[in-house]
Amino acid sequence: MNYATSLEHIKGVGPKTAEQLARSGLNTVGDILTFFPRTYDDFSHTVTISDVAPGKVTIKARCESISTRPVRRGMRVTTATLTDDTGKVQAVWFNQPYRETQLKAGGEFYFSGEFEFRYNRHQLTNPSAEKVSDMPVQTDRILPVYRAVAGLKSQLVRKILAELKPFMTMHPETLPLSVVRTEKLLTYADALTAIHFPKTKEDIDAARERLGFEEFFELLLAGQRNKQNNAKLKGWHIPFDQPAVKAFVEELPFQLTGAQKRAAWDIIQDLEKEIPMNRLLQGDVGSGKTVVAGLVARLAAQHGFQTAIMAPTEILAGQHAATLDTLLRPFGVNVGLLTGSVKGKARQALIGGIAEGDIQVIIGTHALIQSSVSFARLGLVVVDEQHRFGVAQRQELLKKSEQMPHLLAMTATPIPRSLALTVYGDLDISVLDERPAHRQPIITKLWSPNSRSQLYKTIDGEIEKGRQVYVVCPLIDDNIDNEEKSVQREYDSLRQSTFKHRRIGLLHGRLPSKEKEAVMGEFAKGRLDILVSTTVIEVGVDVPNASVILIEDPQKFGLAQLHQLRGRVGRGPEQSYCYLMMADSKAPSARLREIERSEDGFYLAEVDLKLRGPGEIYGRLQHGALNLRIASLSDTKLISRAQAQVAQFIKNGENIQDYDMLARHVEHYQRITTLN
Repeated sequence: MNYATSLEHIKGVGPKTAEQLARSGLNTVGDILTFFPRTYDDFSHTVTISDVAPGKVTIKARCESISTRPVRRGMRVTTATLTDDTGKVQAVWFNQPYRETQLKAGGEFYFSGEFEFRYNRHQLTNPSAEKVSDMPVQTDRILPVYRAVAGLKSQLVRKILAELKPFMTMHPETLPLSVVRTEKLLTYADALTAIHFPKTKEDIDAARERLGFEEFFELLLAGQRNKQNNAKLKGWHIPFDQPAVKAFVEELPFQLTGAQKRAAWDIIQDLEKEIPMNRLLQGDVGSGKTVVAGLVARLAAQHGFQTAIMAPTEILAGQHAATLDTLLRPFGVNVGLLTGSVKGKARQALIGGIAEGDIQVIIGTHALIQSSVSFARLGLVVVDEQHRFGVAQRQELLKKSEQMPHLLAMTATPIPRSLALTVYGDLDISVLDERPAHRQPIITKLWSPNSRSQLYKTIDGEIEKGRQVYVVCPLIDDNIDNEEKSVQREYDSLRQSTFKHRRIGLLHGRLPSKEKEAVMGEFAKGRLDILVSTTVIEVGVDVPNASVILIEDPQKFGLAQLHQLRGRVGRGPEQSYCYLMMADSKAPSARLREIERSEDGFYLAEVDLKLRGPGEIYGRLQHGALNLRIASLSDTKLISRAQAQVAQFIKNGENIQDYDMLARHVEHYQRITTLN
């Protein structure tokens, strides 16, 4: 038996069971061994019904009666009366009608769940239920609960893993023994056994520490190997030209911040090396990344190199083109914009100018990577909002050069330090963490729907002063099963009532590109007072006259995304406001209070990471998902320990091929995290 053995060869797994497991993505022994528990039910400490108190409890009881009824569309409630020698208690399950069949079979069960006062009575809410006679003795009654993928039952997974337990206990070590001993970790075999068959809570903690450490070790080692591979490549030598840089800076209508100067110097030093630059420029909203990109594009053009800047949307590409044309035209640097909207003779002329080298700075969308586009001498590639592009798309653009061009990735999403160490481990990082001097802090306030009319008067007062307003909603279409606002419904409502005397536009992702451009253009020119939109305005939209953004149902968004949306205002010298309209009059969560009190995107990113996980912060990985099964990217202490051991592993000159599983996992992470 090995990791690749089909589960059909395991005792008790027939064709039907194998089919069910396959639907859940479990095909081999390796799949199910690394299908780690979602949580655990602890049946080792039970109380009698007469001693039940509010909180998490476990009781041993029989089911006296049970019934299921529909309460509204898509929702069924199962209610049971549970009894033991000391009394009775109600149990309620939501959308778990199978409990009726399970409990009607009779017998004693362990029920574990939250005992609370709800719907005017005390009850056990959604308790797990395990038949006493089915309880495996060897677990000491701590049972793992697995994700119910495609209806998969935990009991089936536990049954198969019980058959595989002898294989688990003999599993060879996957990390260097020196690492395991230095860090005082469980062996891989012991960790697998403990996570699936824990006897105590300490077993679970030790197993998670070992398995999480290994995931970080693999990820960090992948980043370092990518960095080593990049160092072997030959890039373009672009020397520092002090007069050219000085002239560019002096021509600016504002002073560069200290952070912008430091980031520009980092990049200039990278360009002088023959190793291709591989740098991430991360800056909070409105910190001035485009100006830094313009400065280094000017330097590249001075030495006969072209710069390609790829942006995820036509709106953002257009704004970059307008900004950079203003900055670079005085120095004779030609700027071109290539998007899907550029057609016919104009497109052919533009592509010809790029191929001949007449256009030194080319800004575009995915259109830049089309086969018809070739460059005369591409020396610098800038990928803006790089997490919105896949690995393959970034690589296609890099291939447009005779040898590896310098790569500058930019993001307005502040990246938590733990992500910078792990997912972006192969990158050098520069940070823009200063606000340009002419920008004021944005006043952020949470509002109850009871005060909507008062807020609308406040917003109308801003419009009266000549300012403009964004209204952001989370959905395009109405959904009667929830209370989220539809952007279309909001647009119609505002036009027909409160703001019928104002000019209102509508923007969302399903509009054709030309319509999007037209609406955004009208707003940018001040011909619309209010723009009702989805999150398509989240990145790169720059209208200095917009001073108010109203975000409906803010609880539907992550903090990082709310911070990005807030950054659409405050781009001019006037005081700006971000209003968050709650869906109901309940007290806002502590999470939303954070966005109200802090404008620090880096702090909010850390909070978001802890509360919501990494999401797509690391990008659309086309060669597979990051898929950390155990490790938490907010666990900076474990990351630091793994980082130290990776450095020692490399220093010792260890051969990764001596560790089969480690080599396979590291290679996987190298593919999905590399930028070039």
